[in-house]
Amino acid sequence: MKNSLLAYLNKRMQSEAVSSHNERPPGPVITISREVGCSGLAVAESLANKLKEKYPGHDWKVLSKEIFHQSAMELDLDPARVSRVYKQVDRTSFDEVLNAFHEKKYKSDKKVRKTVRDVIRSFAEDGYCIIVGRASNVIAADIRNALHVRIVAPLEYRTQSIMQKNMLSRHDALRFIEQVEKERIAYRHAAMGNELHSHEIFDITFNRGAFSLDVMVDIMLVAVEEKGILKDYMSERKQDTLQLDSR
Repeated sequence: MKNSLLAYLNKRMQSEAVSSHNERPPGPVITISREVGCSGLAVAESLANKLKEKYPGHDWKVLSKEIFHQSAMELDLDPARVSRVYKQVDRTSFDEVLNAFHEKKYKSDKKVRKTVRDVIRSFAEDGYCIIVGRASNVIAADIRNALHVRIVAPLEYRTQSIMQKNMLSRHDALRFIEQVEKERIAYRHAAMGNELHSHEIFDITFNRGAFSLDVMVDIMLVAVEEKGILKDYMSERKQDTLQLDSR
């Protein structure tokens, strides 16, 4: 599954998508913003499978860490180097100068951040993807055919979730939540810059502690229909379905 997804990323980014964007509106795309311990990836995977079943003809992809991998490929850098840019927001210009001497394939932090943002935007415009985190709701905020979801939960629910998933003690689970939340704040600060404090609008916000995964996914499917994010691509879906039936 992982290899096929990476192959898809490479093929998609290598193709010339500009012409297709001129012929069709950007999207459809779904973004999922979540608090630590809300199982955002599991929700996204389930939603992608349901979308494939309900709307055959397009293979919905779930993207999160793959964003860094694709950005690293474009920059010819190690993905860990890309990730570090977002965890060290207090670095000075002098730090960058030192890195330029030590790194054989040096790229400025500004270049890395721009590339990551461009990759996210490109995936969102190309459509048929669910982007988990990465400030994608802000980067794709102006795309009409998009559904923006936020998942939250009480701290106790999230703590229990992390304890079970990662086999951690309560103390370690709380420390894990605190650390990951700090990293996500650092990421958003680096990714969004002046937009960090902009008012974020979500189409739906779920309390993960009150709804099961299946119920949330079913509601999201209704939201996809009600917001009409697939209407502009009905002809594509019909054509692809006919092609599938003729095989």
